Amino acid sequence: MSETTGLAGLRGNASEFSVSELSAALKRTIEDNFGYVRVRGELSKVNRHTSGHTYVDLKDDRAVLASVIWKGQYARLSVKPEQGMEVIASGRITTFAGQSKYQLVIEELELAGLGALMKLLEERRKKLTAEGLFDPARKKKLPYIPEVIGVVTSPTGAVIRDILHRLADRFPRHVLVWPVAVQGERAANEIARAIKGFNALKAGGAVPRPDVLIVARGGGSFEDLMPFNEESVVRAAAESAIPLISAVGHETDTTLIDYAADLRAPTPTAAAEHAVPVRAELLAQTLSLTERLVRGEARLSEERRRTLRDLARALPRPEDLVALREQRLDHVGTRLVAALRDHARLSEARLLKAAARLTPRVVAEAIARGDRRLVDLAHRARMAIARRSETAADRLAVLAKRLAAPSYRAILTREEGRMADLAHRARLAVTRRRETAGERLSTLAKLLETLSHRATLARGFALVRAADGTLRRTASSVVAGEPLALHFADGTKAAHADGGEGAPSSAPARKRGGKTSQGSLF
Repeated sequence: MSETTGLAGLRGNASEFSVSELSAALKRTIEDNFGYVRVRGELSKVNRHTSGHTYVDLKDDRAVLASVIWKGQYARLSVKPEQGMEVIASGRITTFAGQSKYQLVIEELELAGLGALMKLLEERRKKLTAEGLFDPARKKKLPYIPEVIGVVTSPTGAVIRDILHRLADRFPRHVLVWPVAVQGERAANEIARAIKGFNALKAGGAVPRPDVLIVARGGGSFEDLMPFNEESVVRAAAESAIPLISAVGHETDTTLIDYAADLRAPTPTAAAEHAVPVRAELLAQTLSLTERLVRGEARLSEERRRTLRDLARALPRPEDLVALREQRLDHVGTRLVAALRDHARLSEARLLKAAARLTPRVVAEAIARGDRRLVDLAHRARMAIARRSETAADRLAVLAKRLAAPSYRAILTREEGRMADLAHRARLAVTRRRETAGERLSTLAKLLETLSHRATLARGFALVRAADGTLRRTASSVVAGEPLALHFADGTKAAHADGGEGAPSSAPARKRGGKTSQGSLF
Protein backbone atom coordinates (compact mmCIF):
# COMPACT_ATOMS: atom_id res chain seq x y z
CA MET A 1 0.00 0.00 0.00
CA SER A 2 1.34 3.35 -0.97
CA GLU A 3 2.15 6.20 1.47
CA THR A 4 -0.57 8.39 0.05
CA THR A 5 -3.18 5.73 0.69
CA GLY A 6 -1.98 5.41 4.36
CA LEU A 7 -2.23 9.15 5.16
CA ALA A 8 -5.69 9.30 3.70
CA GLY A 9 -6.72 6.41 5.95
CA LEU A 10 -5.40 8.14 9.05
CA ARG A 11 -7.22 11.36 8.23
CA GLY A 12 -10.38 9.43 7.81
CA ASN A 13 -10.06 7.77 11.27
CA ALA A 14 -8.96 11.00 13.25
CA SER A 15 -11.52 12.55 15.61
CA GLU A 16 -12.65 16.10 15.08
CA PHE A 17 -12.18 18.77 17.88
CA SER A 18 -13.68 22.15 18.18
CA VAL A 19 -11.29 24.99 18.96
CA SER A 20 -12.50 25.16 22.55
CA GLU A 21 -12.20 21.42 23.00
CA LEU A 22 -8.66 21.40 21.71
CA SER A 23 -7.67 24.36 23.89
CA ALA A 24 -9.15 22.65 26.98
CA ALA A 25 -7.36 19.40 26.11
CA LEU A 26 -4.05 21.19 25.74
CA LYS A 27 -4.64 23.05 29.04
CA ARG A 28 -5.30 19.77 30.90
CA THR A 29 -2.28 18.10 29.37
CA ILE A 30 0.11 20.97 30.26
CA GLU A 31 -1.24 21.49 33.78
CA ASP A 32 -1.18 17.76 34.54
CA ASN A 33 2.42 17.36 33.43
CA PHE A 34 3.73 20.70 34.75
CA GLY A 35 1.59 21.25 37.86
CA TYR A 36 4.38 23.05 39.82
CA VAL A 37 7.70 24.18 38.34
CA ARG A 38 10.73 26.30 39.29
CA VAL A 39 12.16 28.31 36.41
CA ARG A 40 15.37 30.34 36.43
CA GLY A 41 15.75 33.31 34.13
CA GLU A 42 16.02 37.09 33.71
CA LEU A 43 13.02 39.35 34.11
CA SER A 44 12.18 41.67 31.23
CA LYS A 45 9.23 43.84 30.30
CA VAL A 46 7.88 44.17 33.84
CA ASN A 47 4.42 45.73 33.45
CA ARG A 48 2.14 46.53 36.43
CA HIS A 49 -1.40 46.71 35.03
CA THR A 50 -4.05 49.08 36.35
CA SER A 51 -6.00 46.01 37.49
CA GLY A 52 -3.22 45.24 39.97
CA HIS A 53 -1.87 42.20 38.08
CA THR A 54 1.80 42.24 36.98
CA TYR A 55 2.87 40.84 33.62
CA VAL A 56 6.53 39.95 33.08
CA ASP A 57 8.68 38.01 30.62
CA LEU A 58 11.11 35.43 31.97
CA LYS A 59 13.85 34.77 29.41
CA ASP A 60 17.26 33.26 28.84
CA ASP A 61 19.51 33.42 25.80
CA ARG A 62 17.25 31.19 23.65
CA ALA A 63 13.62 31.46 24.75
CA VAL A 64 11.02 33.71 26.43
CA LEU A 65 8.35 32.55 28.89
CA ALA A 66 5.37 34.82 29.42
CA SER A 67 4.47 35.08 33.11
CA VAL A 68 1.87 36.73 35.30
CA ILE A 69 1.68 37.61 39.01
CA TRP A 70 -1.88 37.97 40.27
CA LYS A 71 -2.71 41.05 42.36
CA GLY A 72 -3.28 39.13 45.60
CA GLN A 73 -0.01 37.24 45.27
CA TYR A 74 2.12 40.32 44.48
CA ALA A 75 1.82 41.71 48.01
CA ARG A 76 3.09 38.45 49.52
CA LEU A 77 6.26 38.25 47.44
CA SER A 78 9.50 38.63 49.43
CA VAL A 79 11.28 39.97 46.34
CA LYS A 80 9.49 42.49 44.14
CA PRO A 81 10.10 42.06 40.41
CA GLU A 82 12.36 44.57 38.71
CA GLN A 83 13.58 44.55 35.12
CA GLY A 84 16.99 42.91 34.70
CA MET A 85 16.81 40.82 37.88
CA GLU A 86 17.95 37.20 37.66
CA VAL A 87 15.40 35.23 39.62
CA ILE A 88 14.01 31.77 40.32
CA ALA A 89 10.25 31.85 39.75
CA SER A 90 8.07 29.16 41.28
CA GLY A 91 4.52 28.49 40.12
CA ARG A 92 2.39 26.53 37.72
CA ILE A 93 2.18 26.40 33.91
CA THR A 94 -1.19 27.12 32.34
CA THR A 95 -2.54 28.23 28.98
CA PHE A 96 -4.34 31.34 27.83
CA ALA A 97 -6.80 30.25 25.18
CA GLY A 98 -7.63 33.81 24.14
CA GLN A 99 -4.17 34.20 22.57
CA SER A 100 -3.22 30.54 22.00
CA LYS A 101 -0.23 30.74 24.33
CA TYR A 102 0.99 29.25 27.54
CA GLN A 103 2.26 31.21 30.59
CA LEU A 104 3.73 30.79 34.06
CA VAL A 105 1.59 31.90 37.00
CA ILE A 106 4.25 33.01 39.49
CA GLU A 107 3.50 32.27 43.16
CA GLU A 108 6.97 32.86 44.63
CA LEU A 109 9.97 34.86 43.49
CA GLU A 110 13.53 34.73 44.79
CA LEU A 111 16.85 36.03 43.58
CA ALA A 112 19.01 33.56 41.74
CA GLY A 113 22.15 33.39 43.91
CA LEU A 114 23.87 35.71 46.39
CA GLY A 115 25.72 37.63 43.71
CA ALA A 116 22.49 38.80 42.12
CA LEU A 117 21.13 39.84 45.50
CA MET A 118 24.26 41.82 46.28
CA LYS A 119 24.05 43.51 42.92
CA LEU A 120 20.44 44.45 43.60
CA LEU A 121 21.30 45.90 47.00
CA GLU A 122 24.22 47.86 45.60
CA GLU A 123 22.03 49.40 42.91
CA ARG A 124 19.39 50.25 45.51
CA ARG A 125 22.04 51.81 47.78
CA LYS A 126 23.34 53.97 44.93
CA LYS A 127 19.81 55.07 44.09
CA LEU A 128 18.97 56.08 47.67
CA THR A 129 22.36 57.75 48.10
CA ALA A 130 21.69 59.86 45.02
CA GLU A 131 18.41 60.96 46.59
CA GLY A 132 20.31 62.14 49.70
CA LEU A 133 18.72 59.70 52.16
CA PHE A 134 22.16 58.74 53.53
CA ASP A 135 23.52 62.29 53.76
CA PRO A 136 25.32 62.80 57.13
CA ALA A 137 23.79 66.29 57.37
CA ARG A 138 20.36 64.67 57.79
CA LYS A 139 21.38 62.72 60.88
CA LYS A 140 19.94 63.95 64.20
CA LYS A 141 21.66 64.10 67.57
CA LEU A 142 20.47 61.60 70.16
CA PRO A 143 19.01 62.99 73.41
CA TYR A 144 21.40 62.63 76.36
CA ILE A 145 18.83 61.15 78.77
CA PRO A 146 15.61 60.17 76.95
CA GLU A 147 12.43 59.84 78.99
CA VAL A 148 10.78 57.26 76.68
CA ILE A 149 12.51 54.76 74.36
CA GLY A 150 10.62 53.11 71.52
CA VAL A 151 11.78 49.65 70.37
CA VAL A 152 10.78 48.08 67.04
CA THR A 153 11.53 44.35 67.21
CA SER A 154 10.02 40.94 67.74
CA PRO A 155 8.37 40.66 71.18
CA THR A 156 9.33 36.97 71.57
CA GLY A 157 13.03 37.03 70.72
CA ALA A 158 16.07 37.46 72.95
CA VAL A 159 16.71 40.93 71.49
CA ILE A 160 14.06 42.74 73.54
CA ARG A 161 15.21 40.98 76.73
CA ASP A 162 18.82 42.01 76.09
CA ILE A 163 17.77 45.64 75.51
CA LEU A 164 15.57 45.81 78.63
CA HIS A 165 18.23 44.16 80.76
CA ARG A 166 20.93 46.56 79.54
CA LEU A 167 18.70 49.61 80.10
CA ALA A 168 17.89 48.42 83.63
CA ASP A 169 21.61 48.08 84.40
CA ARG A 170 22.62 51.45 82.99
CA PHE A 171 19.69 53.86 83.42
CA PRO A 172 16.11 52.54 83.78
CA ARG A 173 13.77 54.27 81.35
CA HIS A 174 10.18 53.87 80.17
CA VAL A 175 10.21 51.51 77.14
CA LEU A 176 7.49 51.14 74.47
CA VAL A 177 7.72 48.00 72.31
CA TRP A 178 6.06 47.89 68.88
CA PRO A 179 5.91 44.17 68.03
CA VAL A 180 6.80 43.31 64.44
CA ALA A 181 7.97 40.34 62.41
CA VAL A 182 11.70 40.66 61.74
CA GLN A 183 11.88 38.21 58.83
CA GLY A 184 9.55 36.86 56.21
CA GLU A 185 7.20 38.35 53.67
CA ARG A 186 5.33 40.75 55.98
CA ALA A 187 8.36 41.94 57.98
CA ALA A 188 9.26 44.96 55.82
CA ASN A 189 5.75 46.44 55.86
CA GLU A 190 5.38 45.94 59.61
CA ILE A 191 8.74 47.55 60.39
CA ALA A 192 7.98 50.57 58.19
CA ARG A 193 4.52 50.97 59.77
CA ALA A 194 6.03 50.74 63.26
CA ILE A 195 8.52 53.54 62.60
CA LYS A 196 5.80 55.73 61.10
CA GLY A 197 3.43 54.83 63.95
CA PHE A 198 5.87 55.96 66.62
CA ASN A 199 6.39 59.25 64.76
CA ALA A 200 2.63 59.76 64.51
CA LEU A 201 2.20 59.77 68.31
CA LYS A 202 1.38 63.19 69.75
CA ALA A 203 3.52 64.68 72.50
CA GLY A 204 1.59 64.67 75.77
CA GLY A 205 -0.97 62.15 74.51
CA ALA A 206 -2.32 59.05 76.21
CA VAL A 207 0.59 57.04 74.77
CA PRO A 208 3.85 58.94 75.33
CA ARG A 209 5.88 59.84 72.27
CA PRO A 210 9.38 58.25 72.36
CA ASP A 211 12.45 60.46 72.47
CA VAL A 212 14.57 57.88 70.62
CA LEU A 213 13.81 54.74 68.55
CA ILE A 214 15.73 51.45 68.39
CA VAL A 215 15.12 49.14 65.40
CA ALA A 216 16.68 45.84 66.41
CA ARG A 217 17.07 42.24 65.25
CA GLY A 218 19.43 39.45 66.21
CA GLY A 219 21.84 37.75 63.86
CA GLY A 220 20.76 35.73 60.84
CA SER A 221 21.55 34.84 57.28
CA PHE A 222 21.77 37.38 54.52
CA GLU A 223 18.30 36.44 53.35
CA ASP A 224 16.89 36.76 56.89
CA LEU A 225 18.08 40.36 57.07
CA MET A 226 16.54 41.32 53.72
CA PRO A 227 13.49 43.12 55.23
CA PHE A 228 15.88 45.75 56.59
CA ASN A 229 17.17 46.34 53.06
CA GLU A 230 13.72 47.03 51.64
CA GLU A 231 13.22 50.52 50.24
CA SER A 232 10.08 51.15 52.33
CA VAL A 233 11.95 50.45 55.57
CA VAL A 234 14.94 52.60 54.58
CA ARG A 235 12.71 55.54 53.59
CA ALA A 236 10.71 55.28 56.85
CA ALA A 237 13.97 55.39 58.85
CA ALA A 238 15.29 58.39 56.88
CA GLU A 239 12.01 60.30 57.29
CA SER A 240 11.72 59.62 61.04
CA ALA A 241 11.56 62.85 63.06
CA ILE A 242 12.55 60.87 66.16
CA PRO A 243 16.28 60.03 66.35
CA LEU A 244 16.70 56.38 65.31
CA ILE A 245 19.32 53.77 66.22
CA SER A 246 19.66 50.70 64.00
CA ALA A 247 20.86 47.47 65.63
CA VAL A 248 20.36 44.73 63.03
CA GLY A 249 22.35 41.50 63.12
CA HIS A 250 25.86 41.08 64.42
CA GLU A 251 28.70 43.57 64.22
CA THR A 252 29.78 42.35 60.76
CA ASP A 253 26.25 42.56 59.30
CA THR A 254 25.36 45.68 57.34
CA THR A 255 21.93 46.58 55.97
CA LEU A 256 20.64 49.64 54.17
CA ILE A 257 18.76 50.85 57.26
CA ASP A 258 22.17 51.31 58.91
CA TYR A 259 22.96 54.04 56.38
CA ALA A 260 19.65 55.86 56.91
CA ALA A 261 19.67 55.62 60.74
CA ASP A 262 21.01 58.47 62.87
CA LEU A 263 23.32 55.99 64.62
CA ARG A 264 24.34 52.39 63.83
CA ALA A 265 24.94 50.06 66.77
CA PRO A 266 26.80 46.80 66.16
CA THR A 267 24.39 44.84 68.41
CA PRO A 268 21.04 45.43 70.16
CA THR A 269 22.88 45.56 73.51
CA ALA A 270 25.18 48.25 72.14
CA ALA A 271 22.09 50.18 70.97
CA ALA A 272 20.81 50.26 74.56
CA GLU A 273 24.21 51.51 75.70
CA HIS A 274 24.14 54.30 73.11
CA ALA A 275 20.58 55.28 74.08
CA VAL A 276 21.27 56.06 77.77
CA PRO A 277 24.33 56.90 79.89
CA VAL A 278 25.34 54.97 83.01
CA ARG A 279 23.33 56.35 85.93
CA ALA A 280 25.91 55.29 88.51
CA GLU A 281 28.65 57.12 86.62
CA LEU A 282 26.50 60.25 86.43
CA LEU A 283 25.85 60.08 90.17
CA ALA A 284 29.55 59.63 90.85
CA GLN A 285 30.42 62.50 88.53
CA THR A 286 27.79 64.72 90.18
CA LEU A 287 29.12 63.83 93.63
CA SER A 288 32.67 64.58 92.51
CA LEU A 289 31.63 67.95 91.08
CA THR A 290 29.72 68.73 94.28
CA GLU A 291 32.77 67.96 96.38
CA ARG A 292 34.93 70.11 94.14
CA LEU A 293 32.40 72.94 94.41
CA VAL A 294 32.36 72.70 98.22
CA ARG A 295 36.15 72.65 98.38
CA GLY A 296 36.32 75.58 95.96
CA GLU A 297 33.85 77.61 98.01
CA ALA A 298 35.75 76.88 101.23
CA ARG A 299 39.04 77.83 99.59
CA LEU A 300 37.52 81.03 98.20
CA SER A 301 36.04 81.96 101.60
CA GLU A 302 39.39 81.40 103.31
CA GLU A 303 41.18 83.53 100.71
CA ARG A 304 38.65 86.33 101.16
CA ARG A 305 38.97 86.15 104.98
CA ARG A 306 42.75 86.34 104.64
CA THR A 307 42.48 89.30 102.27
CA LEU A 308 40.08 91.03 104.66
CA ARG A 309 42.49 90.56 107.58
CA ASP A 310 45.35 91.96 105.51
CA LEU A 311 43.30 94.98 104.51
CA ALA A 312 42.16 95.51 108.11
CA ARG A 313 45.79 95.61 109.28
CA ALA A 314 46.56 98.29 106.70
CA LEU A 315 43.72 100.57 107.93
CA PRO A 316 44.47 103.23 110.65
CA ARG A 317 42.91 102.92 114.10
CA PRO A 318 39.47 104.57 114.55
CA GLU A 319 40.71 106.70 117.47
CA ASP A 320 43.49 108.08 115.26
CA LEU A 321 40.98 109.05 112.59
CA VAL A 322 38.75 110.74 115.17
CA ALA A 323 41.70 112.53 116.81
CA LEU A 324 42.76 114.04 113.48
CA ARG A 325 39.23 115.26 112.83
CA GLU A 326 38.98 116.71 116.36
CA GLN A 327 42.26 118.58 115.93
CA ARG A 328 41.07 119.97 112.63
CA LEU A 329 37.78 121.01 114.26
CA ASP A 330 39.63 122.87 117.04
CA HIS A 331 41.75 124.69 114.49
CA VAL A 332 38.73 125.63 112.38
CA GLY A 333 36.84 126.77 115.50
CA THR A 334 39.69 129.11 116.48
CA ARG A 335 39.79 130.56 113.00
CA LEU A 336 36.01 130.93 112.99
CA VAL A 337 36.02 133.18 116.08
CA ALA A 338 38.64 135.45 114.54
CA ALA A 339 36.78 135.46 111.24
CA LEU A 340 33.53 136.46 112.98
CA ARG A 341 35.28 139.38 114.67
CA ASP A 342 36.83 140.53 111.38
CA HIS A 343 33.50 140.18 109.62
CA ALA A 344 31.79 142.26 112.33
CA ARG A 345 34.37 145.02 111.99
CA LEU A 346 34.03 145.05 108.21
CA SER A 347 30.23 145.12 108.47
CA GLU A 348 30.43 148.08 110.92
CA ALA A 349 32.71 149.97 108.54
CA ARG A 350 30.42 149.33 105.56
CA LEU A 351 27.41 150.40 107.62
CA LEU A 352 29.02 153.67 108.73
CA LYS A 353 30.13 154.37 105.16
CA ALA A 354 26.62 153.76 103.84
CA ALA A 355 25.12 155.88 106.63
CA ALA A 356 27.43 158.75 105.74
CA ARG A 357 26.22 158.64 102.15
CA LEU A 358 22.53 158.36 103.02
CA THR A 359 21.95 161.88 104.43
CA PRO A 360 18.40 163.27 104.62
CA ARG A 361 19.20 165.67 101.83
CA VAL A 362 20.22 162.84 99.47
CA VAL A 363 17.09 160.84 100.27
CA ALA A 364 14.89 163.92 99.86
CA GLU A 365 16.44 164.63 96.47
CA ALA A 366 15.89 161.02 95.39
CA ILE A 367 12.25 161.19 96.48
CA ALA A 368 11.82 164.53 94.68
CA ARG A 369 13.31 163.06 91.50
CA GLY A 370 10.99 160.11 91.78
CA ASP A 371 7.97 162.40 92.21
CA ARG A 372 8.98 164.52 89.27
CA ARG A 373 9.51 161.44 87.12
CA LEU A 374 6.18 160.00 88.21
CA VAL A 375 4.40 163.27 87.37
CA ASP A 376 6.20 163.41 84.04
CA LEU A 377 5.22 159.83 83.24
CA ALA A 378 1.62 160.50 84.20
CA HIS A 379 1.57 163.61 82.00
CA ARG A 380 3.13 161.71 79.10
CA ALA A 381 0.66 158.90 79.55
CA ARG A 382 -2.28 161.32 79.51
CA MET A 383 -0.87 163.02 76.42
CA ALA A 384 -0.31 159.66 74.73
CA ILE A 385 -3.82 158.55 75.58
CA ALA A 386 -5.22 161.84 74.30
CA ARG A 387 -3.24 161.56 71.08
CA ARG A 388 -4.20 157.92 70.68
CA SER A 389 -7.81 158.84 71.34
CA GLU A 390 -7.72 161.68 68.84
CA THR A 391 -6.04 159.47 66.27
CA ALA A 392 -8.52 156.71 66.93
CA ALA A 393 -11.40 159.20 66.73
CA ASP A 394 -10.11 160.51 63.39
CA ARG A 395 -9.68 156.94 62.20
CA LEU A 396 -13.14 156.06 63.34
CA ALA A 397 -14.58 159.07 61.55
CA VAL A 398 -12.84 158.12 58.33
CA LEU A 399 -13.92 154.53 58.73
CA ALA A 400 -17.46 155.60 59.55
CA LYS A 401 -17.61 157.48 56.27
CA ARG A 402 -16.03 154.66 54.31
CA LEU A 403 -17.92 151.93 56.02
CA ALA A 404 -21.41 153.34 56.00
CA ALA A 405 -22.81 150.03 54.87
CA PRO A 406 -24.67 148.05 57.59
CA SER A 407 -22.35 145.07 57.06
CA TYR A 408 -19.44 146.95 58.64
CA ARG A 409 -21.21 147.97 61.83
CA ALA A 410 -19.87 144.88 63.58
CA ILE A 411 -16.33 145.91 62.58
CA LEU A 412 -16.89 149.43 63.94
CA THR A 413 -18.28 148.04 67.17
CA ARG A 414 -15.26 145.77 67.55
CA GLU A 415 -12.86 148.69 66.96
CA GLU A 416 -14.70 150.84 69.49
CA GLY A 417 -14.41 148.02 72.03
CA ARG A 418 -10.71 147.64 71.20
CA MET A 419 -10.13 151.40 71.74
CA ALA A 420 -12.00 151.29 75.03
CA ASP A 421 -9.90 148.32 76.10
CA LEU A 422 -6.69 150.13 75.15
CA ALA A 423 -7.76 153.19 77.15
CA HIS A 424 -8.57 151.00 80.16
CA ARG A 425 -5.24 149.20 79.90
CA ALA A 426 -3.40 152.56 79.66
CA ARG A 427 -5.12 153.78 82.82
CA LEU A 428 -4.24 150.55 84.60
CA ALA A 429 -0.61 150.87 83.46
CA VAL A 430 -0.37 154.41 84.82
CA THR A 431 -1.91 153.30 88.09
CA ARG A 432 0.46 150.32 88.41
CA ARG A 433 3.46 152.54 87.59
CA ARG A 434 2.39 155.04 90.23
CA GLU A 435 1.89 152.27 92.80
CA THR A 436 5.30 150.80 91.97
CA ALA A 437 6.98 154.19 92.38
CA GLY A 438 5.18 154.70 95.70
CA GLU A 439 6.27 151.26 96.95
CA ARG A 440 9.86 151.95 95.92
CA LEU A 441 9.77 155.32 97.69
CA SER A 442 8.42 153.66 100.83
CA THR A 443 11.16 151.02 100.65
CA LEU A 444 13.84 153.69 100.34
CA ALA A 445 12.38 155.55 103.30
CA LYS A 446 12.49 152.37 105.40
CA LEU A 447 16.05 151.69 104.29
CA LEU A 448 17.00 155.25 105.19
CA GLU A 449 15.43 154.85 108.58
CA THR A 450 17.25 151.52 109.10
CA LEU A 451 20.66 152.80 108.00
CA SER A 452 20.32 156.27 109.53
CA HIS A 453 22.66 157.04 112.46
CA ARG A 454 19.64 158.32 114.34
CA ALA A 455 18.43 154.75 114.88
CA THR A 456 21.87 153.91 116.25
CA LEU A 457 21.76 156.95 118.56
CA ALA A 458 18.33 155.88 119.80
CA ARG A 459 19.89 152.60 120.98
CA GLY A 460 22.23 154.55 123.34
CA PHE A 461 25.16 155.47 121.12
CA ALA A 462 26.53 159.00 120.48
CA LEU A 463 28.41 160.74 117.67
CA VAL A 464 31.53 162.71 118.55
CA ARG A 465 32.28 165.68 116.26
CA ALA A 466 34.93 168.36 116.44
CA ALA A 467 34.12 172.05 116.41
CA ASP A 468 34.39 172.03 112.59
CA GLY A 469 31.91 169.14 112.36
CA THR A 470 34.52 166.49 111.60
CA LEU A 471 33.59 163.05 112.92
CA ARG A 472 35.98 161.63 115.52
CA ARG A 473 35.98 157.82 115.16
CA THR A 474 38.97 156.91 117.39
CA ALA A 475 40.31 158.17 120.70
CA SER A 476 43.72 158.85 119.19
CA SER A 477 42.20 161.46 116.81
CA VAL A 478 40.93 163.59 119.74
CA VAL A 479 43.33 166.36 120.96
CA ALA A 480 43.46 167.12 124.69
CA GLY A 481 41.34 170.16 125.56
CA GLU A 482 39.65 170.14 122.16
CA PRO A 483 36.02 171.27 122.22
CA LEU A 484 33.70 168.51 121.15
CA ALA A 485 30.02 168.16 120.30
CA LEU A 486 28.27 164.98 121.54
CA HIS A 487 25.22 164.16 119.43
CA PHE A 488 22.56 162.08 121.18
CA ALA A 489 19.20 160.90 119.93
CA ASP A 490 17.38 163.75 121.62
CA GLY A 491 19.93 166.56 121.16
CA THR A 492 23.55 167.76 121.27
CA LYS A 493 25.79 168.52 124.25
CA ALA A 494 29.09 170.43 124.29
CA ALA A 495 32.14 168.86 125.94
CA HIS A 496 35.92 169.15 126.17
CA ALA A 497 38.46 166.37 125.90
CA ASP A 498 40.52 165.80 129.03
CA GLY A 499 44.22 165.07 128.97
CA GLY A 500 44.10 161.43 130.17
CA GLU A 501 44.65 158.28 128.06
CA GLY A 502 41.67 156.42 126.71
CA ALA A 503 40.30 153.74 129.04
CA PRO A 504 41.24 150.18 128.05
CA SER A 505 38.58 148.03 126.50
CA SER A 506 38.60 145.71 129.49
CA ALA A 507 37.77 148.54 132.05
CA PRO A 508 34.37 148.21 133.66
CA ALA A 509 31.63 150.36 132.11
CA ARG A 510 30.60 153.52 133.99
CA LYS A 511 27.02 154.08 134.99
CA ARG A 512 25.07 157.10 133.81
CA GLY A 513 21.79 157.97 135.44
CA GLY A 514 21.67 154.55 137.13
CA LYS A 515 22.18 152.71 133.86
CA THR A 516 25.30 151.02 132.50
CA SER A 517 26.90 152.91 129.60
CA GLN A 518 27.15 150.66 126.57
CA GLY A 519 30.52 151.97 125.42
CA SER A 520 31.61 150.65 122.03
CA LEU A 521 29.39 148.87 119.53
CA PHE A 522 31.40 145.56 119.95
